[in-house]
Amino acid sequence: MLSKKKFVYSLSAVVLLGSLVACGGGTDTAGTDTSTGEETADAGSDLTGNVLVDGSSTVFPISEAMAEEFMAANPGVRVTVGVSGTGGGFKKFCAGETDISNASRPIKQEEIDLCAQNGIEYVEIPVAYDGLSVVINPSNEFATCLTVDELKKMWEPAAEGTITNWNQIRPDFPDQALGLYGAGTDSGTYDYFTAAIVGEESSSRGDFTASEDDNVIVQGVAADQGGIGFFGVAYYEENADQLGLVEIDNGSGCVAPTPDTIASGEYAPLSRPEFFYVKKESLDNPAVAAFARYQIAPENAELISEVGYVPLPTEIEDLAEKRIEERIVGSVFNGESAVGLKLVDLLGKE
Repeated sequence: MLSKKKFVYSLSAVVLLGSLVACGGGTDTAGTDTSTGEETADAGSDLTGNVLVDGSSTVFPISEAMAEEFMAANPGVRVTVGVSGTGGGFKKFCAGETDISNASRPIKQEEIDLCAQNGIEYVEIPVAYDGLSVVINPSNEFATCLTVDELKKMWEPAAEGTITNWNQIRPDFPDQALGLYGAGTDSGTYDYFTAAIVGEESSSRGDFTASEDDNVIVQGVAADQGGIGFFGVAYYEENADQLGLVEIDNGSGCVAPTPDTIASGEYAPLSRPEFFYVKKESLDNPAVAAFARYQIAPENAELISEVGYVPLPTEIEDLAEKRIEERIVGSVFNGESAVGLKLVDLLGKE
């Protein structure tokens, strides 16, 4: 199995190029039959073709891990994974440029409309659960737990140019400049955070350091004693030696993001599902169909855990598999935010 590692990437570059061979070279070691998920006696399969993936930086580590293992078992397939952010990925996807679009939020109405205009039908697949981590500079020992209202006070549009000091958030906080870092406005993480904290998707103050590259946020907060930022929990875990973690109080006490609190929804309101969208027409390509099934196969859930995310429960995996096999097109969210909604209830209606 792939070991957990730090994923570093360039937003302007495609990061997975070329086919990888199975560990140790050759094709005589055990592999996986991606149509059934069962072990086979031969690592080399007859599957060939190309799979083009782009989109969310948050979902990227999952896709990278899955692609490495999938290509090792299927040397005739090349999976190329790019990182354009959720919004940038949907632009490419709805233009017909990619097979799969990774997303850290559901597809928006304007993206639904764009795909429809271009004749792109798609199948919406949840792939994992994630929590958004709120991080601070490690020297900050006073803001280790913040309420949702306090975060809103920092990030809402009305805060721009006016809320600039930590002692404006809580009177007993020090007189220290507030440095804000977060996902760029083309990011699904930005959309989800603003919906969950501010109460309106894509609505926040504009005077913060924004980037689609989570490593920029890490570096910014780590270098700024008054810094605070947000991104997926996996990126905090990879950089825990440089950052402090904020627990969130949503009215029931301080809760840290852990696999258990994320899966249960206790880490509210910053627990969320992650998705990929696969073009219906691309499912006619056996390589694309096999890779889509591979990412949600129960036996590959360990890869999701290894890169810092929470695997889906079996019930939701089964519903996701049904969507692929029956090619159920469209979004169960109807262009709305996923905040506060339960996947099993939405998927189970179909």
